[in-house]
Amino acid sequence: MKLRVATAAVLIAAFAAPAFAADEFYVVQDVKTKKCTVVDKRPTDTSMTVVSPSGTVYKSRTEAESGVKTIKVCTSN
Repeated sequence: MKLRVATAAVLIAAFAAPAFAADEFYVVQDVKTKKCTVVDKRPTDTSMTVVSPSGTVYKSRTEAESGVKTIKVCTSN
């Protein structure tokens, strides 16, 4: 019985986690290539820098991709 409950809990968590994970998008710039991209996780290493105005966190990928077009360092390349 305990095994069934544990298995059910693991399955529920596995299906629910991706739904909550991708609700933050960032516009980042590669330090070396100066290319801007949209990522779904805040960069933790120094090879990427968040370049959106005031560290803006976008709610959707489409919104972030539109934001790339308005960010000066991304459009001046």
